[in-house]
Amino acid sequence: MSLDLGNLSSADKDNLMEQVQQQVAIANLQQMVSTMTSKCFEKCISKPGSELDSSDQKCLSMCMDRYFDTINTVSKTYTTRLQRESGMQ
Repeated sequence: MSLDLGNLSSADKDNLMEQVQQQVAIANLQQMVSTMTSKCFEKCISKPGSELDSSDQKCLSMCMDRYFDTINTVSKTYTTRLQRESGMQ
């Protein structure tokens, strides 16, 4: 399948690119949540049942907090690196 973008105006191309970037960001977020859910479930839930006991709840909360902290740290470091590298060019 081929997509001919030659007939699009510059504004239309920019709009299309923005929509694609948003879709990629949504897909990345969905993947991150899925991964976090899977990893934290495996780590914290030893005996699945109809309810979570308080230790399971605490473990899940701490696991998710650590996961988000890690993602934030990596994102900030990556952004800083990109800014530094773009300033060098």
